[in-house]
Formats: sequence, structure tokens, C-alpha cells
Amino acid sequence: MFKKVLIANRGEIACRIIRTLSSMGIGTVAVYSEADVGALHVEMADEAYLLGPAPARESYLNVSALLNAAQQSSAEAIHPGYGFLSESPAFAEAVQTQGLVFIGPSPTAIAAMGDKLEAKRFARRVGAPCVPGTDKPIESLEEAQKIAPQLGYPLMVKAAAGGGGKGMRIVHEPAQLQDALKGAMHEAHVSFGDARVFLEKYIEKPRHIEIQILADTHGNIIHLGERECSLQRRHQKVIEEAPSLFVTPQLREEMGAQAIRLAQAVEYTSAGTVEFMLTPQGEYYFLEMNTRLQVEHPVTECTTGLDLVEEMIRIAAGEPLSKSQSEIKFEGHAIEARIYAEDSSRGFLPSIGRLTTYLPPQGKAGDIRVDSGVEEGDRITPYYDPLIAKVIVHQPQRSMACDVLLEALNRYCIRGIETNIPFLSRLVHSSFFRDGAFSTATLDELYEEGFTPCMSETPQVPIGTAAVMHAIRHGLKKAEVTVLIDRKAYPITCSFEGNQFEVREGKDGKTLRVETLWKPGDLFFEGVFNGHRITLQVLAKGTHDLLSWNGYGASTCVVNGRVAELYTSYMPLKQQSQSSRIVSAPMPGLIIDLPVCVGETIKSGQPIAIIEAMKMENIIRAKCDGIIDEVYVKKGESVNLDQHLAKIG
Repeated sequence: MFKKVLIANRGEIACRIIRTLSSMGIGTVAVYSEADVGALHVEMADEAYLLGPAPARESYLNVSALLNAAQQSSAEAIHPGYGFLSESPAFAEAVQTQGLVFIGPSPTAIAAMGDKLEAKRFARRVGAPCVPGTDKPIESLEEAQKIAPQLGYPLMVKAAAGGGGKGMRIVHEPAQLQDALKGAMHEAHVSFGDARVFLEKYIEKPRHIEIQILADTHGNIIHLGERECSLQRRHQKVIEEAPSLFVTPQLREEMGAQAIRLAQAVEYTSAGTVEFMLTPQGEYYFLEMNTRLQVEHPVTECTTGLDLVEEMIRIAAGEPLSKSQSEIKFEGHAIEARIYAEDSSRGFLPSIGRLTTYLPPQGKAGDIRVDSGVEEGDRITPYYDPLIAKVIVHQPQRSMACDVLLEALNRYCIRGIETNIPFLSRLVHSSFFRDGAFSTATLDELYEEGFTPCMSETPQVPIGTAAVMHAIRHGLKKAEVTVLIDRKAYPITCSFEGNQFEVREGKDGKTLRVETLWKPGDLFFEGVFNGHRITLQVLAKGTHDLLSWNGYGASTCVVNGRVAELYTSYMPLKQQSQSSRIVSAPMPGLIIDLPVCVGETIKSGQPIAIIEAMKMENIIRAKCDGIIDEVYVKKGESVNLDQHLAKIG
């Protein structure tokens, strides 16, 4: 077994790999960029080496710097994690040439399966059904325009290298083809150093099902069942689970056998994932193979009891698989929710800043698992992927797993930046998620413009919470006050004895019984509301409290009746402009394109600038018609949050 391993990655996955290596008694070597000085993965490792400046191409994608770090540390092997160089055959070969062990598949297997076009050719050889599409990269717009009508719209532009939702665009009509090609090629080049793209028929409303495999160097290959990965936003997975509600035992074995045959065809070793698309009619197509560890691997670990990182390490060290196919048993249901640094109310744009509060949820061992790469005080930068943590729950039944996950999300407190936690809470609370009634298109259809937490249809929970907190803060046995929520006034009477509260709305209104041990200053209001347990997060803002729970949100204020009357009658409502003549940067990043010039006539919705942030392209569009009066930035320039980009006359 290895004595020391270098982890060629950062953040959550680097921390995850370090934990397993440490448990195996193997020394750990971290690498970091100038932006990650003091990062959690650096603190956790036995030793760490600086790679270079913040941009990934100068640090985490710098092969020579990584190999130098391995040589200086006397590491015997390198684990690439996921993203960055994890699916680079050139990197895997460079590692082996250096006399080190690459903890992953062989360079030839990565080249064959990491390239989506080559993978499709192998899949056809073993009889796996493939989505109709091109077998070669698209060389020009003219070529794409000839092929697209043959495939039929809608179609997909996809990066030939890499994965993780990068370099993908759906094209619904011919007019969108040029921008889709350009955007996908640029994103693929930035993410993978390979700008090749191809065209594929877009299957509408499918389910995304993937099969986890393990293969050792002794010829043993097994599958570990499927993962349901259909809840995606812009092709980026948001929530994954195992098993899928729509995969029967027969279909599981059939898809598993296809995955194993494909792995055998390329002499695959290590962990890998074969992805399939399942149509509403029950047909499935081979999609691609990821020759690395997947972000969502923890749900498979929960249901099988295996540590996939440990299995990868042991395979790389020449050991046989720890279990045969007949020994793999699936237990319970596991769900993973990805925590992203993004502002859902601004169209899911990246969010950066310092984590002023970071409190992950706690739970019984085995019930709640948090794989995180940050800690309180860390700074989220614009240089890397916005994934900061994952919440994984494992329960005997899916309904129980949903309940535990919702409570975990309600108790996940991150402040200083915006995150998608309220959005995740709303998803897990929704009936379509509970019923499993979703496809890969669901989130883009429901939340195309983003998501902003709003009041629930029944305001009793925030009314009761506000009233009870007011009574506790002021030591009142009984109070007749008014709760203001979104300019609406709710007269209530609140009385209590011990930790039992009774909140009555109006003279003849509903009665809410609340039991809580909340104290002033607590970040969470844990209460039992008429027999139902709910946890709300509390953020005090002057005279108001911002409450959030289950994806809902409310700003509450408790006053007397006269103040409420004056406020609702005379306090003016601030009018917000429906359009802006100044186009500003909604996030820090790099200007990679400026498709407008001074004097140009534009329409609302037309692209003004394209900003690269957190490895994604973000198109900034005009909010009104007009003429470009000024352009304040240049292509290749770095911009700050809210920096002016252009002025529309």
C-alpha cells in the first residue's frame, strides 16, 4: 500500500479524499493556489505545496507544478478527484512517466471513454443503444447548419471532453445555433482545455440515470446500482439519489450489464460511471462514461456500504475488489443535495464573499453526512466551481430521507454569501419531488428566471414565530400586538405558560399552539406548531426578523395596533424601476466578449456582455430597448460586482 498520496484538487473533494487516506494510515499531500492559502484542505493535509496564482490554468491545471509538488513531497501516487485534470489522459500519462501511480483508469481508457465521441463508438461496438448524433467534432458553423436539420430540432451542442454540465447548450431553433456553438466551445476550452464539440439529438423530458462500476487490475468488474440524477439546472446536477424510483430490478441488471461490457471493452480499471438517458416510454440510451469519481458518489456509498475512494486507492495499489457482484446489497434510500455559492433570486448567478457564519447541520451518525470544503471565515472566490458542500442523508425509506434532508437544509446556516439552500429546501418540500414526478427539464421549466423565497400560502407559521419571539424577548405572559408581514397587518393575542404558547389571530381567528425552547440570539427557532415540528432560521435585522423555512421566507415586525395602522396607511412603498439604462456586472469575473459597440441599436434581452465566473459563462442582457451610448469595459478585462459595463440611451 502507498505511504503518501498527493491530491491534485481542492475544496470539498480534496477534503473528502484526505479523510479516507488518513483513515487508511496514508500520508496526505495537498496543493493550493494563492487564492486557497489557508483553505480547509490545506489545513487537513499532512503537508501542502503552492502551485501558483489563483487562475486554475496557472495552478490546479499546471501539470509541471503538480508533478514538482509530488517529487518534492516524495508522494508515490496522485488522486485527481473530479474536475480539473481528472479526465486528462495526458496528465495520467505524465504521472506514470514520472514513476508515480495515477489513482484512476489508464490513460488509454480515459482517452477512449473521457472523449464522448470515442465513448459512443465503443458503446455501439458492445451493442448499447446511443442517442442519434455526429461521430466527429463540428468544425464550423456551416457544417453544423447542414447537419442540424438532419438530426432535427431541438438538439444539443456538447463538449467532446469533460463533463459536469460544462460545454453544453440546447438549441431549439436554427437562429440559436451560432451562439450555442460559440458558447459551448468557449466553455469547453476554459473547463477542459479542449474546445471540440459535437451535435446530438435532444431527447425531451428524459431521466438521467447513471450506473456506478468498479474494476480492478485482476479482471474483476462489478456494478453498484444506479443513481437518479434527473434534477438538473442548466445541465448541472442539483439533487441526486439512489436508488431511482423508476428503475426496476430487471432494468438495473440490464443497464449494469451494459456498463460492465463497456468497461471490459476498454480494459477499464478503477471507479467509473456509465450514464444513460431513460425516456418517458422506458427506453434507455447510452449517454457517456465518466472516467473519474463522481460528485454524487456518496449516495452509492450509503446504499452499498462501500468507500469508493478507498476502493480506488486499493485498486491502484494492485489489490482485488473487496466484494463480488453477488455480495453487493442495496440498503435504504440516500439523497444528496449540492450546496452552491449562487444567488437564486438573481437567476442563480455566482455569489462570492466571506463566510461570516458557517454552521452545517448535525445529526445521528449515518443519518446526515456533510462533505464540505470550507469553514467559517473562508472566502468564496470567483476562480473555481461554485460547489462548496454536499448534504447526504440515508434512511430506510425515501419519504423518511426527504424529511431528514429538509430538516438538514433548514438547519444549514451560511451567511456572508448567497447560497442555493432556500431553493433546495423548496425542491425537497415540493410535491413533484416527493412524488418523483420530474425529468432533466423540470427545473429549467419551473425556475427559468430564478427562485426567490416567498411567503407560504398559510402565514400562521411566521405569524406565530414572530409573536412568540416577541413575547420571549420582552418577558410577556400575555401580549396583544400586531405582526407585520409584507405590509399586511395581523392582529394577534399571544399567551404562554412554560414553553407552551397560544397564538390567536384576531378575535375569532385561528389558534396556533406553539411549543419551543427558543432564546433571544438563537439562530434557529425550533418549534412544534399544532403538532408539526418545523425549524426556521432567524436573522435579526434592526426591528425586523427575517425568517426562512422549507424554501419560504418572510420579513416580520411586531408593533402595537396604532403603529401598524400608520405604517400600512401612510408608509410609501418604494417604486422599483422596471428597466435600467445602466448595465452592471451582477458578479465579479472576466469579460470574455462584448458583442455591442457605441451607437448600436439594441433590443431588450440582447446580449451586452459575457462574463466568465466560477468556470461558467454568464450572459448579461439588456433590460430595455435603446442605443448604446457608452461601453465602459474592454474584452479581457476583469470586473467587480456592480461595475458599470455599458449605458443604454
